[in-house]
Amino acid sequence: MLGEYHIKIKKDYASAIIEDLIKMDAVEDIHDLEDFKLSPSQIEAIEKEQFIIAQNPSSLKNWDDVKGQFKRP
Repeated sequence: MLGEYHIKIKKDYASAIIEDLIKMDAVEDIHDLEDFKLSPSQIEAIEKEQFIIAQNPSSLKNWDDVKGQFKRP
């Protein structure tokens, strides 16, 4: 499946695999945020969420309340 993925590389061997994929022109490394563009579907999803929030701002949750729902291992 083609698309854009934003990943965090956690192992050295994974970094080497990514470098090989870049050399084979199978993936593109985008360093400059000016080159980073949202897809039309991503823009549409953001606009939809913004509209929903504007219609009912009380539906937003406090960040401290949300954090409290998750425990670190």
